[in-house]
This record gives sequence, C-alpha cells and structure tokens, in this order.
Amino acid sequence: MIKKVSRNELRKQRHYRVRAKVTGTAERPRLNVFRSSKHIYAQIIDDVTGTTLVSASTLDKDLNIASTGNVEAAKAVGAAVAKRALEKNITSVVFDRGGYIYHGRVAALAEAARENGLQF
Repeated sequence: MIKKVSRNELRKQRHYRVRAKVTGTAERPRLNVFRSSKHIYAQIIDDVTGTTLVSASTLDKDLNIASTGNVEAAKAVGAAVAKRALEKNITSVVFDRGGYIYHGRVAALAEAARENGLQF
C-alpha cells in the first residue's frame, strides 16, 4: 500500500533544500516566514551567530489584528517586521519563504515588508 506523505513534510523538504543555499549574515540577515492555519510569523535571523534580531507575528498584542489568518493580517505583520528592522538599522535582507508557495499570505507579508523599507 502506498503511504501518502503529508503536505507539511513535503514543505519541510523544500525548506531544507532552500536553506542549504540561503543563509543570513550580519550584513544581510534572513527574513524567515512561518505560516500556520491561524497565524503567520516573521523573523529576521543572523545565521552566523544563530540569533533572532527582529520578530513579529499575528500574536503580537500591539498590532491589534481582529482576524489573524488572512491576507490583511499578513500585511500588518510584514509592515511591523520592516519597521522594527529599520529601527535596528537593518535595511537589506534575504527572503526565506519557508518552503511555502510565494502566494497569498506569504506574498502579502513580503510585499508589505518591501513597501515599508526592506530591500530584497
């Protein structure tokens, strides 16, 4: 009998393939995106030291998001992570979509981050 591999396992395999090539440095850290069914999370990571420099998610109380699992919430998270990055003098990042398709909430987060000053 054929075993069906879960979608999340396939996403993780795609993410590992991308992570073999994409790394964040102190000059150009990595903007990582994680998407669940209810929330979306974004982190800016320096892979050389293994530290998270900036993060934002739909769980942040200061964003005041009514519905957390939609495109509007992703735009708010993208804008928030870009503003927090600019406060720490981070202007250029490498985008890591986390194995997700660049569509919908992931694309909305990336576009909002670009509009608010991040370059990638």
